[in-house]
Amino acid sequence: MTPGLLALLLGGYLVGSIPFGLLIGRAVKGIDLRQYGSGNIGFSNALRVLGWRPAAVVFAGDALKGAIPVVVGQALLKAWNVPRADLWILLVALAPILGHSFSVFLLFRGGRAVTTTLGVLLGLCWQAGAIALGVWLVAVAITRYISVGSICAAISVPTYMFLSGKSREWLILWTAVALLVILRHLSNIKRLVKGTEVKIGERVEV
Repeated sequence: MTPGLLALLLGGYLVGSIPFGLLIGRAVKGIDLRQYGSGNIGFSNALRVLGWRPAAVVFAGDALKGAIPVVVGQALLKAWNVPRADLWILLVALAPILGHSFSVFLLFRGGRAVTTTLGVLLGLCWQAGAIALGVWLVAVAITRYISVGSICAAISVPTYMFLSGKSREWLILWTAVALLVILRHLSNIKRLVKGTEVKIGERVEV
């Protein structure tokens, strides 16, 4: 691995590690978002605790930190004429997702990576990202549970990769990412089974 490739992967991880939910929570209400609601630093908990305007900023930040490393990575890999760039870009895509889930700034804790994964997909394979977003919107509209929408959207990605004939490497990576997202939602799944999961629109008092 060349220094340039190492810097690209490390840079993607560090960008993905930026905890926008935590930063916006402190800036808007002076609180640690991890101490309220589900304790998650992502869009859904920001929506419950901070309201839709701050949550929209969190959404944009988390999506951009997924999209930017991929867009930059594709340009640099092409400029450097890297052999097997199609495989390297998958590692670049994975870096911000892992950064969000296991942030170095939060002692390797983090969020569920749904919005960051969406940003990565929109930068890497916009069709898969658009389908995942559509699945999320439909599932949330029907169930009113963001977690259900996120799980369904995660499953849709490797399904699209398989049906569209993507390579084995693409299928393996996005299956692994979907499993990561689902595993990060285990607490939500338990609350869904118990009937205690918070629906979209319900607020958490601060």
